[in-house]
Amino acid sequence: MKKILLAILSIAMVGVLGVAAVGCGEDKMTDTITVITRESGSGTRGAFIELTGVQQKDKDGNKVDRTVKTAQVANSTAVALQNVQKNPSAIAYISLGSLNDSVKAVPFEGTAATVNNIKNGSYTLSRPFNLAYKEDNDNPTLADFMKYIASTEAAEVINGEDFIAPENTASYTKPATAPTEKLVVNGSSSVYPLMQALVESYCKASGVSKSTIDLQFNDSTAGMTGAMNGTYDLGMASRELEESEAAALQSVVLATDGIAVIVNNMNPITNITKEQLCNIYIGVATKWSDVGVSVEA
Repeated sequence: MKKILLAILSIAMVGVLGVAAVGCGEDKMTDTITVITRESGSGTRGAFIELTGVQQKDKDGNKVDRTVKTAQVANSTAVALQNVQKNPSAIAYISLGSLNDSVKAVPFEGTAATVNNIKNGSYTLSRPFNLAYKEDNDNPTLADFMKYIASTEAAEVINGEDFIAPENTASYTKPATAPTEKLVVNGSSSVYPLMQALVESYCKASGVSKSTIDLQFNDSTAGMTGAMNGTYDLGMASRELEESEAAALQSVVLATDGIAVIVNNMNPITNITKEQLCNIYIGVATKWSDVGVSVEA
């Protein structure tokens, strides 16, 4: 289901956003690295640049994203997947929960990107998925949906989608009368596939009509901004909330997710270090041979 959804999202994002895939598909890997990043509002990008050292503070203490200017920008997880699948020389990063066999996940610091390795702490590229809303939002559908999110039933869905659920202990109780007020949810495209599965499960458990929940995706910053200004009832973020966001919103950790570093299946790379990955994304390493990968002429 998740793989089918990502394929649909990929087509939609390319068509609607005009973010073209890399070429029409290439059949040979070159030594020149094609760097693919996410848009500036992406929570996945925010977590990635912080965890890998791509982001640093300047002399005034301001955070600086040093991502190389020539990096191609993918406006969703699905587009990043499609671009790497089509380009043997490309590298990108995506939500681990969205990983499929169309690309290859590269072990980071000698450790494979798996749920178990995130749980035991050996794979360190991970971040939270957060949901956030205004405390004074009295939408009854939102209130009931958040009860479901905190339930053992939701945890089962989250774990089943290859994410790590919080230790939920309470079972969800179906309301006597299903709420009917429209619930608008928007934000991270990385969180979107998981949220779609949760919405489907919630509607079955609660009796709420699927048409009651307007689930969309954009990016984490847009999700938090929309939740703060009332455009959305519930915002999704694939990162920690910024101080200003946390001050204005109530937040709940939905799940823990890894960030997978991905390359084309043709790429022979078997491991990448934090230093190598940072150097690629800041433009110091521009060739695969710079990070020890031999490319046939």
